[in-house]
Amino acid sequence: MTAPLQEFAVKSITAVKGFWMKYFALIDLKETNEALKKEIDLLRMENARYREMAAASKRLNDLLQFKETIPWPVTEAQVIGLDPSGWFESVIIDKGKNAGLKVNMPVVDARGVVGRLVSVSSNYGKVLLLIDQNSAVDCLVQRSREKGIVKGISSGLCRLDYVVRAGDVVVGDTVVTSGMDRVFPKGLPVGEVVEVMDTPWEFFKDVKVKPMVDFSKIEDILVIMKEDPLFDSLREKE
Repeated sequence: MTAPLQEFAVKSITAVKGFWMKYFALIDLKETNEALKKEIDLLRMENARYREMAAASKRLNDLLQFKETIPWPVTEAQVIGLDPSGWFESVIIDKGKNAGLKVNMPVVDARGVVGRLVSVSSNYGKVLLLIDQNSAVDCLVQRSREKGIVKGISSGLCRLDYVVRAGDVVVGDTVVTSGMDRVFPKGLPVGEVVEVMDTPWEFFKDVKVKPMVDFSKIEDILVIMKEDPLFDSLREKE
């Protein structure tokens, strides 16, 4: 008579025991999964950090190689912000007068001309970018030696002004600094000609130049410690 009750009790106990074993197993599995997720997140962070270090190392290595081609002392700096006014295409760097920087010193990166210093405080400097409409760099076409002035017209393009209609300029030509403006040393890469238009009633060609530098990605730059003697003499008189 008691056998069915005993069988029911044993089955009930076995079922309850199995349920609790599964419950504790699920809790343990959940804790293991959470621990693994945390470990994966840490590994992802470490991987991102190593990738950033590798990218920074490559940028600095490129800067170092470019630095060896410049016959002037240079100072390395980092871009730490954009022009707060929003009126100019300019950036803020983390070096200033304490590092020997002065207004009108040229700024480059591993690809070419970035711009020039337009204001300097004790520990910071403001760089007017090549693409700003107020920027002007005396340049020449490397192949044909045609001269002109590169001026900014947009975030991605510049214009090579004062190239006469008879001038030899074609798409694909490389534009470099001429050194005639006393700011930039001669021969620094500026950009590549992407459009040449001849207008019958105009005396000069309409030449568009794509800068070598990607201004949306500049991080590490070089300030060439080249001073303009005329600018310095005028400042001394003031």
